Amino acid sequence: MGLVQYITSRVGAYLLVLFIGITITFFLPRMMPSDPIEGYIAQLQSQAGQTLSPEALESLRNSLRELYGLKGSLLTQYFSYIKRVFLTFDFGPSLTAYPKPVSETILTALPWTVGLLMTTTLLSWIIGNLVGLIAGFFHNRRGATVLEVLGVVLYPIPYYILALVLILLFAYVWPIFPLSTTILPGPLTLEKIGNILYNSFLPGLTLVLAGFGWNILGMKSLAYSTKEEAYVTFARLKGVPPRAIMTSYVFRNALLPQVTALALSIGTIFSGALLTEVLFSYPGLGLLVRTAVGNGDYNMLYGTITISIIAVATAALAIDLLYPLLDPRIRYR
Repeated sequence: MGLVQYITSRVGAYLLVLFIGITITFFLPRMMPSDPIEGYIAQLQSQAGQTLSPEALESLRNSLRELYGLKGSLLTQYFSYIKRVFLTFDFGPSLTAYPKPVSETILTALPWTVGLLMTTTLLSWIIGNLVGLIAGFFHNRRGATVLEVLGVVLYPIPYYILALVLILLFAYVWPIFPLSTTILPGPLTLEKIGNILYNSFLPGLTLVLAGFGWNILGMKSLAYSTKEEAYVTFARLKGVPPRAIMTSYVFRNALLPQVTALALSIGTIFSGALLTEVLFSYPGLGLLVRTAVGNGDYNMLYGTITISIIAVATAALAIDLLYPLLDPRIRYR
């Protein structure tokens, strides 16, 4: 019974977060000063080189508003949007790539963002925690101080500053990597995999370094405090080897808060990944967001931001459900 209540409460909170997030996503683009329908009509007229009659213009305006879910009162649009998103996950066609559906465009870009984000997040978390463990356990040594300074230096630097520095150093001063991402078309071959890794190195390095400093400082502080606990002192007096104390006693207990921090950091990492993708012209959700904002493409904005909300909330839910398995002091109740 306790397990069912625990899961039900967490899933309920998860659904509430999704509902609130998607609701905010619906209203925010409508506060933008630009009207996507008027902009689209102006673009059509400039391309065609002629002006439509008032009757034809009004008919086109009504058709487009109905097509993109912008017809009727704000409340009517909201309920229609909630129904489409929660029941069919349909965001309608893209304004800038009509008649291609938004969901199809997102499914094309999503693997690039997920692959970049998952790889860099895990690398940053694993390496950062290992470095922080060494810095905290051997805090009196000079090497540990150097590692701590590395974390202090990297932690406050924003994603975009790291990205610009890496671009200047490794794409301009020393042209080792390309300024923008260029992926070869065609099926997945060894050559294409190498091309993907080559083009993804700088965006990936940016995200790894951005999360590296926090993981070092967090684990260093936890390891330093944990090594002073009574059970660690008792193990040391019993003659347990220092390496075993560091891994079995200090690391296992200091890791639990870092698991929680991993779930909480996914939100900031996701936003940083989108910004990094824009700077490196990486073919993920970041470019879709930039295009959607520039063209007032409501449907594309809804789709990309909703995917971000779902990804962050789902990661937090997964950690929340698995955390009692990692910490025996927590029970499903």
